Amino acid sequence: MHGLGNDFVVIDAIKQSISLTAEQIKFIADRNFGVGCDQLLMVEKPVSDNADFKYRIFNADGSEVAQCGNGARCFARFVRDKKLSDKGEIRVDTDSGQLLLNFDDDGLITVNMGVPMHLPEQIPLNTDTEAVTYTVTVDNKLVEFAAVSMGNPHVVIQVEDITSAPVLKLGALLENHAFFPERANIGFIQIINRQTAKLRVYERGAAETLACGSGACAAVVLGIEQNLLDKDNICVELPGGKLMISWAGRGHPVFMKGPAVSVFEGQIEL
Repeated sequence: MHGLGNDFVVIDAIKQSISLTAEQIKFIADRNFGVGCDQLLMVEKPVSDNADFKYRIFNADGSEVAQCGNGARCFARFVRDKKLSDKGEIRVDTDSGQLLLNFDDDGLITVNMGVPMHLPEQIPLNTDTEAVTYTVTVDNKLVEFAAVSMGNPHVVIQVEDITSAPVLKLGALLENHAFFPERANIGFIQIINRQTAKLRVYERGAAETLACGSGACAAVVLGIEQNLLDKDNICVELPGGKLMISWAGRGHPVFMKGPAVSVFEGQIEL
């Protein structure tokens, strides 16, 4: 499946009993020898009494993470297509709390991504004091960025031109910087106007992807915090397509709307 080119292998772990090692996940994610994907998603039975499913996410390097916005839309499409649920809204458990996934009349899916977290210990960052922007030294250069958690750590750097931004080089250096104890997703944002932004994201454990839902949410949140963007229906243009993001401000959840597409089904021998 894919959400704006951010692609996933989705596995039904309800109708079958399955447990994968990091090496097996790496093999599946390998685009030359496996299936190929940015992340592998597991549809499992819920942990909470009020949830419909458990949503698990594994990066291409085999590491498990707590959040993936594009994956959440694909998760919703998968359970609908597989007739695992016919609800208009489903609630899923994740390792960073619960998500609400809604099927819209236009065929798109809206995800309530939860309330963003700004405190350094919540993101997490290796600093004691919250700030609008932070700085670190990378490759003998001072880099200024904003940071927030959407259930996973996000760094957002404002650039003048998204096409010439050093996404691969700086993204790789910052992802593993000591300032981020759990590593970080690195976003590069170009503000077009108060309703539109362009974004590229170097994802933790997956390198640059064509789209990152939680990264788009983080970028909009931080753009609003810095009074660069309005609060409703912000269009985020990613290499793979567009997402619509809304956020009413601190203490409120972020809403993300976009597509989810099934590409093919199959079986793999591990």
